[in-house]
Amino acid sequence: MIITKADGTQEPFEENKLVSSLRRAGADDSVAGSITQDVTRELYAGITTSEIYRRAFSMLRTHRNSLAARYSVKRAVLELGPSGFPFESFVAELYRAEGFSCEVDQIIQGACVEHEVDVIVRGKGEVVYVEAKFHNAAGFKTDLKTVLYVQARIDDIHAARPKEHMRGMVVTNTKFTDRAEAYAGCKNLALLGWDVPHGDALEDKIQRTGLYPITALTTLSKREKTALLSQRIVLCNTLPGETQGLAAAGIEGRRATAVLEEVGSLCTPSSTLIQ
Repeated sequence: MIITKADGTQEPFEENKLVSSLRRAGADDSVAGSITQDVTRELYAGITTSEIYRRAFSMLRTHRNSLAARYSVKRAVLELGPSGFPFESFVAELYRAEGFSCEVDQIIQGACVEHEVDVIVRGKGEVVYVEAKFHNAAGFKTDLKTVLYVQARIDDIHAARPKEHMRGMVVTNTKFTDRAEAYAGCKNLALLGWDVPHGDALEDKIQRTGLYPITALTTLSKREKTALLSQRIVLCNTLPGETQGLAAAGIEGRRATAVLEEVGSLCTPSSTLIQ
């Protein structure tokens, strides 16, 4: 059966990919297998990956909200816009959880001009200057011209700080084009995308740390998510200490209890989940 991806390209449907994504969300073999069988029976030629996701997500919710929330994490990150600030903050928190120190929105003087750096990551004897490229469409890829201009900025910063052990990084919530990856590899420019680098990609970091954006929560409405983000409340695990923020977003009483119960189930590092 041929399906249509987010970028408009088509490919054969592969059951094992759906099973793997459900397993990464914490579903056991029986649940992942059952949902995959149900979704497969309803496939039709040209069905979009978005529709496949919607059906699987709906089935997961009947088992447990936290499973559905983990499964929806890619789309949850897509909802962190449109300002881009929540995404930069989210990236910084992921690296802090791994033991690095981070600064957000810094002005750094290069040899020629000043540069606004989205995130600076320090640790392990290295300084990494991060450009965060947020996209709100799953099919959009960060291309060659982006990594070219980021590398030019890094070269200018390095010229002003020749003794500093540093490198640049481009982080995106989607994917990179093949040419962007080839150039970055040649220039030692680090890339962090939804699926790169293998084993330590953005999805891996989220699952490993248990740091999920509040947009993943199935108990929140779109309006409530927007209200929380406007207060710069980005991470699920901060909500238990944000009673005033929840109230300001109109989330009180039983609604707040339901949200916090989902937070407790969701914010579990992947090492404690079924693999």
